[in-house]
Amino acid sequence: MSIAVVTGSGGLVGGEAARLFSRRGLHVVGVDNDMRACFFGPEASTAWQSRQLARELKDFTHQSLDIRDNAGIDALFARYGQAISVIVHCAAQPSHDWAAREPHMDFTINANGTLNLLEAARRHCPSAVFIFTSTNKVYGDRPNTFELVELDSRFELTPGQRWAEDGFDEDLSIDQSMHSLFGVSKIAADVMVQEYGRYFGLKTVCFRCGCLTGAGHSPTQLHGFLAYLVKCAVSCTPYTIFGYKGKQVRDNIHAKDLVEAFWAFFQNPRAGEVYNMGGGRFSNCSMIEAITIAETVTSRPMRINYQEANRQGDHIWWISDVRKFQSHYPDWSYRYDIPAIMEDICEAMQRRPTSA
Repeated sequence: MSIAVVTGSGGLVGGEAARLFSRRGLHVVGVDNDMRACFFGPEASTAWQSRQLARELKDFTHQSLDIRDNAGIDALFARYGQAISVIVHCAAQPSHDWAAREPHMDFTINANGTLNLLEAARRHCPSAVFIFTSTNKVYGDRPNTFELVELDSRFELTPGQRWAEDGFDEDLSIDQSMHSLFGVSKIAADVMVQEYGRYFGLKTVCFRCGCLTGAGHSPTQLHGFLAYLVKCAVSCTPYTIFGYKGKQVRDNIHAKDLVEAFWAFFQNPRAGEVYNMGGGRFSNCSMIEAITIAETVTSRPMRINYQEANRQGDHIWWISDVRKFQSHYPDWSYRYDIPAIMEDICEAMQRRPTSA
């Protein structure tokens, strides 16, 4: 049987990838040791999702394995060998705030962990497709250098600039900007994934994602903007906006739409490819706009706090230009816009057991 190795399988994207690849006939080996609880505390634990996958999926094997464990990763890949047809690498330390406090751990998870997986793939299943969940933080705060216009509920790039209409494409420079230490560790992984494609000929891809979201998120204040906002709305917990008057703009892509893009690439892979991937112009919002939608979805006002200081390296405006990916994979399309995403998250939050 063809095998999909999914790292971070208990997380948002990993969980959706495990379900999709399982439904489409692969045996999924999920690698997840619930480091998210270590990063953000018990409320962010992914153990509930790992248990759910084990119950739901007929062809699923869970491995509680740390991607920093080179010997353990190599042994796992040696066990399955050429039967591995795809690696979906979602495991990561995902917070730039957290990375500044624990830079060694951040780098060894994001950079060294990715190298361990790439080298194991090269040794044991070189024909497998390697899909890496990268981030738009590889561009650092470069997007903040472009001229913005302030509207009633959001910032926008001033009309007429190169990226104003469709968002940022892959030509945006990753150099000479502040990235956060998280951004740096993800750049190292991103470039390594590209290099294993270009140098060794592996079928690798980096999806440089904006905000990833959906019902499977285990959100916390430091990570998971839209899901955490909905969680606060559902639980009547105060939500804090950090700077920019709440008019900072994010594109948000539902994890289900993202893993469909993964599947499209798996069906027709390329070597050393890079795609910006997010909600694009189809699915984006400012903090203020998201709060308004959350209040509509939950039928109650939110409790909002505001802190003037923004997070270092944070983007004021980010919308992904996904046209390159769409030109390579024209059958892929979005299903979830912002209201649909938030309704999906709200329903899931209300269903999820409090002990999860």
